[in-house]
Amino acid sequence: MCGVFESRSAFHKAADEDFINCRVKPTLARRILHARPINLYHAQRRPGRGLAAMISGAHVMIFTRDEDADRAFLRDVLEIPCVDAGGGWLIYKLPPTELGVHGGPDNDHHQLYLMCDNLDEAITSLKLKGAQCSEPFAASWGRATSIKLPGGGKLGLYEPRHEHP
Repeated sequence: MCGVFESRSAFHKAADEDFINCRVKPTLARRILHARPINLYHAQRRPGRGLAAMISGAHVMIFTRDEDADRAFLRDVLEIPCVDAGGGWLIYKLPPTELGVHGGPDNDHHQLYLMCDNLDEAITSLKLKGAQCSEPFAASWGRATSIKLPGGGKLGLYEPRHEHP
């Protein structure tokens, strides 16, 4: 539903048509169109909801010695969709993400693991594209490998066996 409407009723007719095509009742379409905006201050303070509403996403950074090679690898080998934010600076769209907090001797140490549904199939596919993967290992949370990046770094890849949020 785009464009400028001559009257409020024309707007509603177009909305009704759009929502009918999606099998949503026109009265529901009107309710959605006229819903009050959400007050994030109150949404954040509801019991049991925590402050999750203030986080809208995550931005992960990979530091490397060869930016162009690693960017091409992410785009062409891992086939992660991306956009050029200007000057060849690629920003990649990540699939649904989860975050875990682990204890350890180092502070400020973070790791990136991509997830897959079948680790063996993923490794086979990556090897056919020339990627190098370490020997898979098993843990209580799943099976994992690491993928060598052209710039010398590594990315984790694992098949989770735990519940997802």
